[in-house]
Amino acid sequence: MEGDQPRVRPVTLINFDGKFWVTTDAWSEKVKQIQKNPKVKFSFMFKKGDRNCCVRVTGLAKMIKGKLVKTKLARHCDFFNKHWESIGDPGYTLLEIFPSEATYVTPDKTTRTKL
Repeated sequence: MEGDQPRVRPVTLINFDGKFWVTTDAWSEKVKQIQKNPKVKFSFMFKKGDRNCCVRVTGLAKMIKGKLVKTKLARHCDFFNKHWESIGDPGYTLLEIFPSEATYVTPDKTTRTKL
């Protein structure tokens, strides 16, 4: 939320080690907003055969401070060096997303699952 207005932003969602992650700049508006309210939601569209489908995931975001985890994710991301100088760059923020609910939507059915 920005004030009383929900905001949606494109991010690069990373699925690594069976978890969801987002790398971002420490001074971004989304980091400030997540510090105030860690509730997040992301969605992605994909095709299954000739059908358009969507998954929406609700959860919580947690800022990760551990150097080992931040290093592991930085090495996994081929775009890391385009945004940050090193793991110790004060602008590098790593968010782990903890899903609590997923909604799978197809043209003829919606399935909601608590995680």
